[in-house]
Amino acid sequence: MGRLKLQSGIKAIEEEPEDYDMTYSNKTTLACMINSEIGAVLAVMRRNVRWGGRYMSSDDQLEHSLIQSLKALRKQIFLWQNQWHTINPAAYLQPFLDVIQSDETGAPITGVALSSVHKILTLDVIDQNTANVEEAMRLVVDSVTSCRFEVTDQASEEVVLMKILHVLLACMKSKASVMLSNQHVCTIVNTCFRIVHQAEKKAELLQRIARHTMHELVRCIFSHLLNVENTKHALVNRSGTAKLELGAIDNDYAFGAKQAENGNGSEYDDQASSGSFATNSVGLVGTVREESMAVAGNGKETVPYDSLLMTEPYGVPCMVEIFHFLCTLLNTVEHVGMDPRSNTLTFDEDVPLFALGLINSAIELGGPSFRRHPRLLSLIQDELFRNLMQFGLSMSPLILSMVCSIVLNLYHHLRTELKLQLEAFFSCVILRLAQGKYGASYQQQEVAMEALVDFCRQKTFMVEMYANLDCDITCRNVFEDLANLLSKSAFPVNCPLSAMHILALDGLIAVIQGMAERIGNGSVSSEQSPVILEEYLPFWMVKCDNYADPVHWVPFVRRRKYIKRRLMIGADHFNRDPKKGLEFLQGTHLLPDKLDPQSVACFFRYTAGLDKNLVGDFLGNHDEFCVQVLHEFAGTFDFQDMNLDTALRLFLETFRLPGESQKIQRVLEAFSERYYEQSPQILANKDAALLLSYSLIMLNTDQHNVQVKKKMTEEDFIRNNRHINGGNDLPRDFLSELYRSICKNEIRTTPEQGFGYPEMTPSRWIDLMHKSKKTAPFIVADSRAYLDHDMFAIMSGPTIAAISVVFDHAEHEDVYQTCIDGFLAVAKISACHHLEDVLDDLVVSLCKFTTLLNPSSVEEPVLAFGDDAKARMATVTVFTIANRYGDYIRTGWRNILDCILRLHKLGLLPARVASDAADESELSADPGHGKPITNSLSSAHLQSIGTPRRSSGLMGRFSQLLSLDTEEPRSQPTEQQLAAHQRTLQTIQKCHIDSIFTESKFLQAESLLQLARALIWAAGRPQKGSSSPEDEDTAVFCLELLIAITLNNRDRIVLLWQGVYEHIANIVQSTVMPCALVEKAVFGLLRICQRLLPYKENLADELLRSLQLVLKLDARVADAYCEQITQEVSRLVKANATHIRSQMGWRTITSLLSITARHPEASEAGFDALLFIMSDGAHLLPANYVLCIDAARQFAESRVGQAERSVRALDLMSGSVDCLARWTCEAKEAMGEDDAGKMSQDIGDLWLRLVQGLRKVCLDQREEVRNHALLSLQKCLTGVDGIHISHGLWLQCFDLVIFTMLDDLLEIAQGHQKDYRNMEGTLILATKLLSKVFLQLLHELSQLTTFCKLWLGVLSRMEKYMKVKVRGKKSEKLQELVLELLKNILLVMKTRGILMQRSALGGDSLWELTWLHVNNIAPSLQSEVFPDQGPELKHGETGCAVSGETVSVPSNETITLEGAGAGS
Repeated sequence: MGRLKLQSGIKAIEEEPEDYDMTYSNKTTLACMINSEIGAVLAVMRRNVRWGGRYMSSDDQLEHSLIQSLKALRKQIFLWQNQWHTINPAAYLQPFLDVIQSDETGAPITGVALSSVHKILTLDVIDQNTANVEEAMRLVVDSVTSCRFEVTDQASEEVVLMKILHVLLACMKSKASVMLSNQHVCTIVNTCFRIVHQAEKKAELLQRIARHTMHELVRCIFSHLLNVENTKHALVNRSGTAKLELGAIDNDYAFGAKQAENGNGSEYDDQASSGSFATNSVGLVGTVREESMAVAGNGKETVPYDSLLMTEPYGVPCMVEIFHFLCTLLNTVEHVGMDPRSNTLTFDEDVPLFALGLINSAIELGGPSFRRHPRLLSLIQDELFRNLMQFGLSMSPLILSMVCSIVLNLYHHLRTELKLQLEAFFSCVILRLAQGKYGASYQQQEVAMEALVDFCRQKTFMVEMYANLDCDITCRNVFEDLANLLSKSAFPVNCPLSAMHILALDGLIAVIQGMAERIGNGSVSSEQSPVILEEYLPFWMVKCDNYADPVHWVPFVRRRKYIKRRLMIGADHFNRDPKKGLEFLQGTHLLPDKLDPQSVACFFRYTAGLDKNLVGDFLGNHDEFCVQVLHEFAGTFDFQDMNLDTALRLFLETFRLPGESQKIQRVLEAFSERYYEQSPQILANKDAALLLSYSLIMLNTDQHNVQVKKKMTEEDFIRNNRHINGGNDLPRDFLSELYRSICKNEIRTTPEQGFGYPEMTPSRWIDLMHKSKKTAPFIVADSRAYLDHDMFAIMSGPTIAAISVVFDHAEHEDVYQTCIDGFLAVAKISACHHLEDVLDDLVVSLCKFTTLLNPSSVEEPVLAFGDDAKARMATVTVFTIANRYGDYIRTGWRNILDCILRLHKLGLLPARVASDAADESELSADPGHGKPITNSLSSAHLQSIGTPRRSSGLMGRFSQLLSLDTEEPRSQPTEQQLAAHQRTLQTIQKCHIDSIFTESKFLQAESLLQLARALIWAAGRPQKGSSSPEDEDTAVFCLELLIAITLNNRDRIVLLWQGVYEHIANIVQSTVMPCALVEKAVFGLLRICQRLLPYKENLADELLRSLQLVLKLDARVADAYCEQITQEVSRLVKANATHIRSQMGWRTITSLLSITARHPEASEAGFDALLFIMSDGAHLLPANYVLCIDAARQFAESRVGQAERSVRALDLMSGSVDCLARWTCEAKEAMGEDDAGKMSQDIGDLWLRLVQGLRKVCLDQREEVRNHALLSLQKCLTGVDGIHISHGLWLQCFDLVIFTMLDDLLEIAQGHQKDYRNMEGTLILATKLLSKVFLQLLHELSQLTTFCKLWLGVLSRMEKYMKVKVRGKKSEKLQELVLELLKNILLVMKTRGILMQRSALGGDSLWELTWLHVNNIAPSLQSEVFPDQGPELKHGETGCAVSGETVSVPSNETITLEGAGAGS
């Protein structure tokens, strides 16, 4: 029918008929479907003799009521006008349900009726909005679960059972299923399980369908758990569940057992007649109801409330019952009646597998919702896990596999609630089985290992195990044990590699890769701050403020782990000497300075690895302190609600009961006191507890000691314990239970020592459940690397070893790749957490696999390498690690270099690994420092100098293979050989070996230093004398690399310099013949200096001082390389003159240049450099002035090359005077008076050194040079206007320079030396110089007191020159010149009033002495100069004035001059 629309118009009118048709057709279709189902049932019924064509004899009814109701329904269905959802489903379901419940119908009829109900349920006609749906759904369930029919044959019976399963499943899958009550859901499960049980004796197909249906039911029911909280009846469920729990805690639901009774064959024995399917259908709900009523009888309102609860729409209560049933199904396996014909092993496997499968489905679908429901959670924590522990040790791999799957699901969803259970599972199941020590089969080991690997693949699993268990003093080191297990299991010991080894390796690598992935997620503190305990705190009471916040829990966990480690060390000390052990713990602040009983008791209680004999002796001691410790120790146990024997077992597991009766008495007294305090139960007092404990110990000895032949009976035991309970007897049942417990399970008074994996006993499980209530909360780890540093430090060693061994044994490329992935992950973690020693170990391990370090016994190692995939992968990995994580490699560089050198020897390296490395930094040279210098050591240059290599690079090696050897004809290489070469080539390219050195500027300082040291180490110490060509080649190659990284790290040269310098010095000082190595060393050193001087001014002296090594070269070596060295020095100077500031630096440079002055090839370059420095004073400094003058003098004196160069050298010397003048001027402008005075004095000294240098060249054999030197000297002596030269300095100059030179020249002239040509001209020049200088200085010098002495020196030289004989005869030119110059001087002296006759006391010495000498030279001069001179004194006053002035000359100058005069 159409609906009334709010809007008017065409659309509204059009829609009505459509609505009408659809509704009509839908109704009609459904009616037709139901009609066809009625027809089907009636048709089958008519085939039966009982129903077909029979009329009733009575008048009440013509047909049977079942047929009547079906026909009545047929009439009605087409008459109903209402919507289907408004019709009560019972109206059209009831006739079918009557047929199902009738015991008169046979299996075929019941089967068809069931099919009809199934069809109606699956049509989605019925949903939660349908009228009276709740009643209808419950009616269906009640009817189907009480289905009755006549059994005629097994096949038809199985069909009916199958259809019952289908209908019940359809009920649960129907939208209306939410209206079913808890009771009905339990009934459905109950019925299905009975069919499962009965199906064991029937056909395989029914068995499979029944089990599948059970699975589907469990899935349907537990998938509803997620929504329970959101429904309106959640609170009712919760409160009801709590009450139901009370009723269920101590009762074993006999669900499994009831099923066994129901299914024992009472219904379906071979007696055909009629069998009622629901004969014993009390089932699950019946037991639940009965028990809850019985147990809850104490409360007033409980019974009606529980009944009400079970009729509520289904939720947690039915899930609790079903889950509990599934757990008890595991418990009752051993009690189920067995068919003698069935296979025991398969049945033992079958039932638990079925139950475990159902439990797994429930957990998969219920997931984290379990934790919201305490009763469900407690079932998982206790009953389920206890059974899992038991079945985990099953011999069946199938069961073990299912148990492991369940635990993995529980870990995912509920790990925060299962901390100690998980610890127990790994310790008592996985670790026991996977080690194979406890009789586990290979299959069990494999399944356990697979499970462990699955856990390892969970990213946070290992972190959580470490944080929660390894770092908890009361728990085992599960992470450590698992990591060790994986490492050991990956080791193939004396056997080939198996699937188990690979499996363990996968687990190990999964853990490592998890750590590697976490690195990128932050919180990787490179330096973990060490934990320090500064004062004593009770270690068993350490708590964390917030277990959810890493800021709190990470330091807390690390602190706890530190404490645990210290306790273990303390335990080790204690086991050797108890007293020293306790002292050690006091020293580490884990025990107080003054021991107290509680702290010692807690040490004994919570420390693993203690010697239990020693602990027992300590606790049993009669010393008062020991007795106090014993009572505190007993106080650490929780015996709440524990049986006496369980409590005693737990107590005696922690130490060995001493043998002496008094000690036993004391120990049992402490135990009894604690037990009575916590679990008095039926004991009257602690004495009763003590006597009964004693009695149990005696019974234990009696029952389990082989030497006791006559064993105590139960009656004996009960009789022995009469009247001990405060004078009364203990209940007989209580004592019987104790007796049976002790007989069945011995109390071990000698507990297991050490760290084995214990078996989970009932008493240990009870203890675990007690502990789990008090244990610290479970820490949930996220994806950040908080604890990876500590974890990796524990497992890195065994991990590297395990991966290495597998890699060594492996033969398949996929295994190689797995190992390589592991190696790279280890490298990444080591680098990230700064574990340099681990990275070094890894590099060492990997280098072994490259095969490059093995002494090559192979004829063609290159081909062997190309054919060895493992070696190639290892090689690429080594260099990948070196390039990626080089910052953290230390000693590993040596192994890496060994590999590089091996590749070098095989000719497999790219031709210019080292030079590329060095040149690369050249390209990036900063152009800010003048014009960029060309690379002086170009590759061509290197090749011309270097010794020829066996092959230049990989392609050369390759072509060598292809070429035919001329001496010995070789066949063409095969395709395999070419392919091997190609692979080798590709491998080396992938290694990027050169980037290790080109990128060394990014290496951390420590790593760079170690790389340099490794290079020096690899090069070996140079030997005096000849070394093998191969050794020299290696040394050269290493030196190239060393120089390359030095140049690449100019900013950190300080770090490397010392080692590099010492290495080069060793080479230089130990080489006596020219060779490639010394050449590389010398030019490398020069290159370093060239490149680094512009950047490292503070190191300039150090760098330049290193060049003194060149001066120490053996003469033969120096001679061989002199020209090239000079060229390099020249380049160095030209590029860096401005950066050389110190005198020491310049001394080295000028020393090197000076040496070249006498070397034919090198002198040109040397002079070129000097020219660069001295031209126009460009780079002259006070610091290098004297050194440069000296070097220029050596070039001037050198007879190598043309005289013209000597002349140019003299010009450089004389031109430098301008510099002195300039410096003087600058000093006056820039400095104060005192400083300027000091400066001018220093400049004067420099000038003196200059003229002294020139004086030496004035004696040169070559006339041109000698004469030019005199002219230059004259220029320097006369052109000094800008320089302040003191009188004293001038007097020194006359004595040391002018007079000395004149005397030396005179000596040479008179010596008849043939080498000196035209000495006459030289003497003339010298005489002129003397005259000119004297006259220029006359005014200043005449006022000195020592003037007379100076003047006499001049006169005496003139006198000698007047008389000199050159080549045996006197020189007229010289005589004339001397006379002329002397006359000129005398006239000037006269004019200036210096030379005149004075009458004074003592006579006039100057006048007298002058004429005394002059008359010896030319007697006529006096009359010529003083024609009008008479004997009388004239101008006496002037003499006084002069003498008066002379007095004013400073005394120090006078003294100096006198000293100097004496020297001449």
